[in-house]
Amino acid sequence: MTENRFTALLRSAENPVVFDGAMGTMLHARGESFEGCLDELNLTNPGMVAEVHRAYIEAGAQVIMTNTFGANRFKLAEHGLEDHLEEINCAGVNLAKKVVDASFKTVLIAGDVGPLGIRLAPFGRVTGEEAREVFAEQIRALAGCGVDLIVIETISDLYEMREAIRAAREVSDLPVLATMTFTRDDRTLLGDHPRRVAEWLYEAGADVIGVNCSEGPAQVLRIIRQMREAVPEAHFSVKPNAGWPERVGGRIMYPAGPDYFGDYALAFRQAGVEVVGGCCGTTPDHIRAMRTALETTLEEDVIDLPALKADGNLALEALSTEKSHLASQFESGKFAICVEMDPPRGLSTHKLLAGASLLHEAGADVINVADSPMARMRMSPWAVCELLQNQVGIETTLHFPTRGRNLLRVQGDLLAAHAIGVRNIFVVMGDPTEIGDYPDAMDNYDLAPSGLIKLVKEGFNTGIDHAGMEIGEPTNFFVGSALNLIPKDPEREIKVLRRKMNNGADFFLTQPVYEPEKGQQFLAQYAEQYGPFEKPILVGVLPLYNLRHAKFLHHEVPGISIPEGILERIASAGKDSAKEGIRIAVEHIEQIKTWGQGIYLMPPFNRFEIAAEIVEQVR
Repeated sequence: MTENRFTALLRSAENPVVFDGAMGTMLHARGESFEGCLDELNLTNPGMVAEVHRAYIEAGAQVIMTNTFGANRFKLAEHGLEDHLEEINCAGVNLAKKVVDASFKTVLIAGDVGPLGIRLAPFGRVTGEEAREVFAEQIRALAGCGVDLIVIETISDLYEMREAIRAAREVSDLPVLATMTFTRDDRTLLGDHPRRVAEWLYEAGADVIGVNCSEGPAQVLRIIRQMREAVPEAHFSVKPNAGWPERVGGRIMYPAGPDYFGDYALAFRQAGVEVVGGCCGTTPDHIRAMRTALETTLEEDVIDLPALKADGNLALEALSTEKSHLASQFESGKFAICVEMDPPRGLSTHKLLAGASLLHEAGADVINVADSPMARMRMSPWAVCELLQNQVGIETTLHFPTRGRNLLRVQGDLLAAHAIGVRNIFVVMGDPTEIGDYPDAMDNYDLAPSGLIKLVKEGFNTGIDHAGMEIGEPTNFFVGSALNLIPKDPEREIKVLRRKMNNGADFFLTQPVYEPEKGQQFLAQYAEQYGPFEKPILVGVLPLYNLRHAKFLHHEVPGISIPEGILERIASAGKDSAKEGIRIAVEHIEQIKTWGQGIYLMPPFNRFEIAAEIVEQVR
């Protein structure tokens, strides 16, 4: 049996096989609207389509794709062209053949199959069988007219892709190249991560699998590395967009230029990719740059290029497998500065965002968002975390009280927090409702803080819920818990601390400490029994604002004790008591730096400028 031309090319090629770039972008540049049916141009303006094919071949494409991306029954029906399906698909193949036969006989032709443009059940009304029939109709036409392989691309639903691959296998024996598209958070539109996509496509029987469209080369490189780790034996293809599109003067513009694509073609080769090309926004210049770079640069001369972090205004990793910024701070030994903020009591977030921006600019690493402090009604802390991370660009730690949540709500809330990008959570009991705005509100709970820590670390972070059911993929929460460094009963505190540590607590937060040396003494007592304390501690620092504030904390807040000497300093400062409070806080932080891993700074009365001044002094 004669070996398929594409299979032979893939087997014998020393470099990745170079496909063409965007057809739609080139047709749009020639005046065609994206609102029309670009596939119909195979019949109404074949010369324009042929020009695009020829330009890509002259630029170095070894495989060109037919202008049939949307030529399935569902999409053609939007333009009243469903009865011309076979005619449009065959015209697309014949156009490509004419260009190839004229001067480029070694160039191969791929039958391009895009998404159906509808949702499959259970997210839509089209069944898998119906989808497979529609795919089969188009693929049968392409195969019958003589393409060398079938390319199924830009699909975001694994179930839809499975039906497309099945259809291709049922109606032809051609090789199948199947690529999915991803959103800016490295997930498909339906939430599947790269590893799952790779395993699914490979098991479905595609000959080559990979990524197309998506955001740009850096994201695609990051995704393809994960896919290759999941299925190292597979063959891989990439066709990235030329960056994220913008509308400029009524036209769609893409930022990534040809030279940039040339660099990433080398990175793709280094990552084990066997097919490269371009998607939306790419032109013959992009393809020429890729082909030239691959043929003129030795593998040993390639410099590693970054597979940049997932999009967002944060410098955070979006992937569940990667550490939070706070966890990385601790791991690298850097002193972490975390600042507490309370959610607003109403709808306005202007002051909140302004304060967070001030703290971020001053050098704070993380904002800790409290949840209904003092049992008073406030905006959801999840919403605040999402706003701060996306609009200010600073990582957050979500306070997560167990009080008032049953087991169902606890787990649902954890999923919600992870979905919006929260990775650090501080598990606490929470304030009793009887002291707050709604004393008669439900105050029950199913889990104590130590139990919730165990649920997260041994359950959610391994991919299962409390009932042992899979949650789709593991979370990656970095879990904090409370610690009293100056307890009245040290033995009891150590016992509770050991339980939290055994359940998996990653770090600890303390109440405000006004005698740092006593905190050291407690840790020394712990070390006598169990060895050095190995978990990071964020030591609480609450700057004193005036004497009345200091006396209130000393006399009325459980667990806080302020030495007489500090009270005297605040009293002597008079109208400069706030400045003296800042000096005391800075002195304490310098002491804490010798044994703590960071601070948990609490701005007095939401005076964020005080916190910012302290951050600037100790950073």
